[in-house]
Amino acid sequence: MPVSTDRLDGGVALVTMSPDASLDTFAPANFSALLTTLDELMSDQLCRSVVITGSGRFFSAGGNIDDFANGIEDGDIGDRVQEMTDQLHPLLLRMRTSEKVFVSAINGSVAGGGLGLALASDYRVCVPKAKLASAFFRLGLSPDGGMTWLLPRLVGNQVAKRFLFNSEVWSGQRAMELGAIDELVDESDLIERSVEVAREWGKWSVNSRRGTKQLLDAATSTFFETQLHFEQSLMVASSKTDDFAEGVHSFKEKREPSFGLKEEE
Repeated sequence: MPVSTDRLDGGVALVTMSPDASLDTFAPANFSALLTTLDELMSDQLCRSVVITGSGRFFSAGGNIDDFANGIEDGDIGDRVQEMTDQLHPLLLRMRTSEKVFVSAINGSVAGGGLGLALASDYRVCVPKAKLASAFFRLGLSPDGGMTWLLPRLVGNQVAKRFLFNSEVWSGQRAMELGAIDELVDESDLIERSVEVAREWGKWSVNSRRGTKQLLDAATSTFFETQLHFEQSLMVASSKTDDFAEGVHSFKEKREPSFGLKEEE
């Protein structure tokens, strides 16, 4: 199964992605399972908080480069990116406005839309070996997954800009220093500590949890939903360009990309 759920004391649900789902989160079968699981928990009155974690080397590796290559070859890459973000972005919005407390237990490397999933959580617990990457610029894409709204709120606009423009890869320690994660713990303590936070934050009333989350997110000039729509439109447009094709091919060929100097129409 791509996703398993363990119900714990205190209204906590532990959602674990399989190694395959962690590596290829946005494959239709894997993401559908994750989407269904999280939506069911958000509708469950007995659930107060959700811990999300991965298995193996990855928390969530983001989009599959082979799927991107196939989409470019088949000529339907724009439709594929549109379909993916049509599912991911509303999920992130529901997580941010839900009264459920979401804790990401980052067990390994996380990139792209998978990083957006972690950033959309209310709390992030991470292991030292984890690597956090955006991966978008390396592929000739603009960011999605709410990254341009969520990350600056945690680390500041300029740090977020350097992360993206320099295609930086942060260690768990560096992410902790910059404020992208909340706690750094030993691998053996990851789930226990994440569940502890979920139980502690989930004990408060529905009104307190929902109201505080929504009020904090509304205290900006741009609402999250608006930013998600903007990200999607730019992501779909950039996925149809020659630069994205070059980014995918260079990634598969393990070489530096050579992007065009002229802006795409």
